[in-house]
Amino acid sequence: MLSRPYRGVFTIPVTPFQEDGLLDLDSLKQVVEFCIACGAHGLVAPVNASEFSALSDSERTQVVECIAEVNAGRLPFVVGSSGVSKEVAVHFARHGADHGAHALIAIPPYVRKPHLDEIRRYYEAIASAVDLPLFIQNHPVGVPMSSTFLAQLCREVPNILYIKEEIAPVTPSLTADLEACGDHVEGVFGGQAGKFILEELRRGGAGTMPACEVTDVHVQLWDAYQQDGDSKAREIFNRLVPLLNFESLHSVNAYKEVLKRRGIIKSAFVRSSDTRPLDRYDHAELDILLAELSDLLM
Repeated sequence: MLSRPYRGVFTIPVTPFQEDGLLDLDSLKQVVEFCIACGAHGLVAPVNASEFSALSDSERTQVVECIAEVNAGRLPFVVGSSGVSKEVAVHFARHGADHGAHALIAIPPYVRKPHLDEIRRYYEAIASAVDLPLFIQNHPVGVPMSSTFLAQLCREVPNILYIKEEIAPVTPSLTADLEACGDHVEGVFGGQAGKFILEELRRGGAGTMPACEVTDVHVQLWDAYQQDGDSKAREIFNRLVPLLNFESLHSVNAYKEVLKRRGIIKSAFVRSSDTRPLDRYDHAELDILLAELSDLLM
């Protein structure tokens, strides 16, 4: 399970909080066990779906240490080491390497828009600080990176072995990455909550990195595609799409509400400032969406 190349559903544990906004590590432990029980192929945190930018430095390290302790080496653990500078990113990379990380993932510096030379130095610093595989997350926040630039990084920095591609249009971007990088990359993963997973897999994608609230459904979809190609996987995907559409409106609020309803976390409290709580109409819609998926939920 820990062997490379990495493939499959690398799910993102949310960061649970109590109703007063404090970190809830007990619920986080439940989230990790849930992800493993669902059959996830890897864990990825703290990243965007984990609200990493709303965590203090101490909380980020607590999250990593908690996940690593519960995981206990059962699944590959990809630690988010993104930072506002290369120095900050290196700090989190080293902490991850010391606390159970099997790989790292980072978006470029995200407070301001760095030029490409600065992005290059940023990834070189992370890769040289620890001897772990590194995922470049090509995310709309900050500076989108071209496939040509990504390929240069993969050729020139030996530890850069994976890409998580989320720049629209995502699926052609994934193909361009694979063509540009060739043998210099071990895999390109999709993101965007798995909304484009079937097309990504047909194009040679290595897997997907969605939030964890329906990891069991994502794993069933992945397994169906591996066993039977598009047919059964598309049946599952078509049933999942309405929930994915709902989540595209509500982001972390939706992820956490689903996990709360499933008894995995105690509170759906969200720190991210760019979201709003679900209203009664949203809750009613979510009732319907989860009922329609009930036979796929473990």
